[in-house]
Amino acid sequence: MLKDITLGQYFPGNTLIHRMDPRMKILLTLGYIVILFVADGVFSYAVILLWLALAVSISRIKPSVILKGVKPLVFVIALTGILNMFYTPGRTLVEFWIFKITYEGIYTAVFMVIRIIMLITGTFLLTYTTSPILLTDGIEKLMKPLAKIRVPVHELAMMMTIALRFIPTLIEEADKIMNAQKARGADFETGSVIKRAKALIPLLVPLFISAFRRADELATAMECRCYRGGEGRTRLRQLRYTEIDFYALAVSIVLWGCVIVFKVLGI
Repeated sequence: MLKDITLGQYFPGNTLIHRMDPRMKILLTLGYIVILFVADGVFSYAVILLWLALAVSISRIKPSVILKGVKPLVFVIALTGILNMFYTPGRTLVEFWIFKITYEGIYTAVFMVIRIIMLITGTFLLTYTTSPILLTDGIEKLMKPLAKIRVPVHELAMMMTIALRFIPTLIEEADKIMNAQKARGADFETGSVIKRAKALIPLLVPLFISAFRRADELATAMECRCYRGGEGRTRLRQLRYTEIDFYALAVSIVLWGCVIVFKVLGI
């Protein structure tokens, strides 16, 4: 299950989305998240799904990779759908004990599940097609105005990117430790909730130790390379917007405009 988590992984490529400026990709992802919560109705979700399918197709990321990333969150997605189905007021369809399923609840649950899946897919696509270095540069450039009020923009961008980059590494480390503990007789899958939580202690302790060790090794490596923060730092690649970025922005604005129109019309 742990190996199925693909957040933070980067899949190299030479597609149009891979070649886009990271700043534009970050802005479009933020806009996508906002418009996803604005959407309401079949036509609105259809437009967003079209935008997402187009992006995935151009990026050439295999659907199996995306499904693999969604798999660990199936329980959360299903729980969200069930809660919306039972606790949304409206016309009663089925009622038993303290639970009541309504037509509006089923409608809300279906669209909530679709929304979460599209949200995960869209945000994962950002890390799938953007290298950690470019992602750091993009975040730093977008946050640069905050440097005028003495916000450590470079350090914040670096910390966020390193944290994102080390998610797959820590997941792999946790999987190795779990297999080692299973070989020694540990059981993580049976028993009560409290028993399973206690069984995780032999997993969490070495995982934290490994994380601190890797952080110390990374800090030493950065110091050996004379890293002193963003002050006076030069970059091998200068970020520049290209025609691809403006075309992507134009297409996104048109599609998102359609979502807003459908929202206003109530369809």
